[in-house]
Amino acid sequence: MKKVRIVISLILFSLITFYFLDFADLLPQQLHGLMRWQFMSALLAMNMVVLISLVVITLLFGRIYCSSLCPMGILQDMADWLAKRFHRKKKYPHLKEQRILRWSIVALVVLAFIGGFHLILNLLDPYSAYGRIATNIFKPVYLAINNLVAAVGNHFNNYRFYEMDIFIASISSLVTAVFTLLIIGFLSYKYGRLYCNTICPVGTVLGFLAKFSLFKIKIGSEGCNSCGLCEMRCKASCIDAKTKEIDYSRCVTCFNCVEVCKRNALSYQFSGWSPKKPDTIEPDSNGYDATKRKFLSASILLGLATLQKVFAGKDKDSANKINEIYTSHNVPFKKMHPITPPGSVNVNRFNNSCTACQLCVSKCPSQVLQPTFTEYGIIGMMQPAMSFKHGYCNYHCTLCSEICPTKAIVEISEKEKKTLQIGLVHFVKENCVVVTDGNNCGACSEHCPTQAVSMQPYKGNLNIPTINHELCVGCGGCEYICPVRPFRAIYVEGNPVHLQAKVTEEKEGKKVKVEDFGF
Repeated sequence: MKKVRIVISLILFSLITFYFLDFADLLPQQLHGLMRWQFMSALLAMNMVVLISLVVITLLFGRIYCSSLCPMGILQDMADWLAKRFHRKKKYPHLKEQRILRWSIVALVVLAFIGGFHLILNLLDPYSAYGRIATNIFKPVYLAINNLVAAVGNHFNNYRFYEMDIFIASISSLVTAVFTLLIIGFLSYKYGRLYCNTICPVGTVLGFLAKFSLFKIKIGSEGCNSCGLCEMRCKASCIDAKTKEIDYSRCVTCFNCVEVCKRNALSYQFSGWSPKKPDTIEPDSNGYDATKRKFLSASILLGLATLQKVFAGKDKDSANKINEIYTSHNVPFKKMHPITPPGSVNVNRFNNSCTACQLCVSKCPSQVLQPTFTEYGIIGMMQPAMSFKHGYCNYHCTLCSEICPTKAIVEISEKEKKTLQIGLVHFVKENCVVVTDGNNCGACSEHCPTQAVSMQPYKGNLNIPTINHELCVGCGGCEYICPVRPFRAIYVEGNPVHLQAKVTEEKEGKKVKVEDFGF
């Protein structure tokens, strides 16, 4: 069973990781469904099919999610494997459960989420934390290896591989990802699954359910001689060999203990619904079962979080306030609102749903989605926003809306994308080369897919850009291509609430039958 678990875990971990790294689209896009099976993503998206499935699986077989589906859990197992390579006699002694600390963290996450402070959830969600590690650390390394292979191949006239630009999208996200990897890596290397069983809120919630699972690892009283071998190999530190008890709230069903037992005293078997022996249940001073009270408290907190998610209000800023931005031209200028991805509806909704896993950042073909620092305020740190330094939003692309696991970016069609106004173009005449240098340019007009930017006569033979806000969709093509630095002559200001653009319909051309070459 351990070998089966390892094979399944490595396959899922490899697919999830490579999906983050895959810039050449070698994997099918349908694999983004694996991200929808992450617990917190399913909870925020209110994906009841996935949530019910994960709960049922946990109630049947224990914390299979933590051992095989969560990429952060598998990453910790890899650190544990490395620890054993360097320390052949590595032991994990039994540790007492830090129950108060575990549930305090869950309560803090839920209350902070209800209060609108989502940064704590974004930092502690295991899938999102791993996503940032994959995007900010693993992907640059993968691109560097790819570029090295491409350089060697090009030297021998083999152009199967091609070089990719490597740049740091966000210093804050990189620093956060490095610290997360170092902290979790150290805890895993030193203490096994301590992070899962003490800090991770998902592990705590699923651990509570796992106590009632139908199938559990059992220690047989007849075959066991209390040698302690299972306890030493338990990376969850949940086995007490002296009392022959297992804390099922922390057991991640890795089967290490079953494999290492030389007397076959441990087995994975049907055990019914009894999480503990009757004499081990801890009543409080009033005689009530403390476990039931914790379950009720957690359920109420999670319910309040869900209600907050469902009834979250719209952005307080009216869309009419956007026009105020365009009444004053400041040189240099400062953008007032970040540009959220197409399909995010409005800034508040996006901030409330996004866990900053940065899957959209990693997969964006134009590299236009970048992690933020304080653009959304501290609550939205590391959540993506449009940045047109390295590209612009492809007029036909809807990839980010298709792969978002939390539905922070609602899936939209290509037709909807072409009429969705995520921002408005702003022209700073004083910065334009037509005015400053007396040279014709027109690059912004050429790169505008909706003709929101067009060229009109200015002086003599010079033409200058003019803006039609009704046609602008905020794709950033004009801003990206503008040659003026450091403050560009044209830029896009984000719409706090996405609007509809008045896009001109393309006229269908007449079919002409050509008898000869046509020229």
